[in-house]
Amino acid sequence: MRLRSSILAISSVALMCAAHAEDLLQVYAQARAADPVLAAADARRGVQREAAVQARAALMPQWQLSATERRDQQDGSRSRELASTVTQALFDLGALRRWDAERTLESAESLRLRAAEQALCARVATAYFGVLSAQAALATTQANEDAFAAQVAQASKRFEAGLSAQVDVDQARAYHALARGSTLQARQALADARQALAELTGQPPGELKPLAAELPAVPPDPAAPEAWVTRALQANPALQAQARVVDAGDQRIVAARAAHWPTLRAGVESGRLGGAGTTEAERRGGTQLAVTLTVPLFAGGATQSAVRQAAWQRDIARDDFEVARRALMRETEAQVQAVTAGAALIETTRAAVTAADQALASTRSGQSLGTRTMTDLLLAIQTQALAQSAHDQARHGYVLARLLLQQAAGALGEAELATVNQWLLKAKEPV
Repeated sequence: MRLRSSILAISSVALMCAAHAEDLLQVYAQARAADPVLAAADARRGVQREAAVQARAALMPQWQLSATERRDQQDGSRSRELASTVTQALFDLGALRRWDAERTLESAESLRLRAAEQALCARVATAYFGVLSAQAALATTQANEDAFAAQVAQASKRFEAGLSAQVDVDQARAYHALARGSTLQARQALADARQALAELTGQPPGELKPLAAELPAVPPDPAAPEAWVTRALQANPALQAQARVVDAGDQRIVAARAAHWPTLRAGVESGRLGGAGTTEAERRGGTQLAVTLTVPLFAGGATQSAVRQAAWQRDIARDDFEVARRALMRETEAQVQAVTAGAALIETTRAAVTAADQALASTRSGQSLGTRTMTDLLLAIQTQALAQSAHDQARHGYVLARLLLQQAAGALGEAELATVNQWLLKAKEPV
């Protein structure tokens, strides 16, 4: 069984490299330190944090110093004035609600950062298992090509000995040529998958630890998609962030309407004069206490326009929230189904591999006895390769679907990656 032997040989090479290969957590650590998407999310949170500080500053005491020097053009005399003004807002509803809105948006950016961290976990897992899937596909196609090459050599020898027809040689060469094309495509797909992983980590990936032979494939718990959807609507940080944006929109409407409200400020003004013609009292200066009530009466329609603008912005945020909510519901249900189907698919493809191995062995025996043709053998080799490839893809797809389901539910993090990391091949583990 040369095809099976080739796959086992390639797997043995992976086993020898497992002790020195990178695992999922190591790759995640590299991506977390180098991923620009996560860094940009953290920077956006910093920008919004400072916007909240600036909005709060309008409610804090304000202190200004001013110095003025005057010169009379007629007599050349000079005078100087030094003034200090301290003001404090006593009532400014607009400034207060703007501060509320900026703080709410700061909370939204914090949630978006958490969503970006979970998205990074998902992107790393997707790229990691994308490389493993591409490696498995290349191993299968390469073993398939080697098996067809052996059949070409065998068919040629049988033809030269007069035991078979030329058509058997041509048919084996056709299957071998097609297999070579599949191997070239698989090698190109692997190079692209490795580049996708390097895009996250900022460095070329080394050898990656593959999944162990035994994989705990179980359906999701709970099994009902509705339970996962409810959990996702309550805990998904990206959706929570969009809800905060809607809240901030409501607060900005109140802030815009508050432009009609009066504002009340207290102030302390002090100053002194110097120069020619100033009196002793002016040189000593004085202090004045003031309370200023400002009542806006007319602003040319700008206030009502600002209210309408804030309402439109709030409506946009609501629509974006609804779009995100519906997409999250669909994604969550899809991943529940993917995990459920993936667990069953692993078992069916494992059975397919076993049956294909047995069929290939029987076909080889039948060919040697004259009861099976070269076409039967070539098709059996191809079937075994397809079954092996389907089993590898099912295993990787199941693990990735579990992680994506946890992301949708707002529960994906390093701990979940660590759980999957325990399913990878260990240094002394049999294939």
